[in-house]
Amino acid sequence: MLTDYIQAALTRAVYELLAHDEGYYGEIPGLQGVLGTAATLEACRADLKSALEDWIWVGLRLGHTLPVLDGVDLNHPLTVAEAA
Repeated sequence: MLTDYIQAALTRAVYELLAHDEGYYGEIPGLQGVLGTAATLEACRADLKSALEDWIWVGLRLGHTLPVLDGVDLNHPLTVAEAA
């Protein structure tokens, strides 16, 4: 499930070549704060994936509601005791 979520997020990624050959910038629209930068496109993709993994972990740890992507929902449903 986590792999599917990461893959769904990365398919939404957009990349930009920075001016003066300063490298690449990438972000995932809809996932605030998930971005990556690097000298090459491949390194930028890796940096973006790492940022995404950290964003997911921190979001879940802090109890944030993460967006559902391609039907993959990482949010923990409330138990009966939690909902009461």
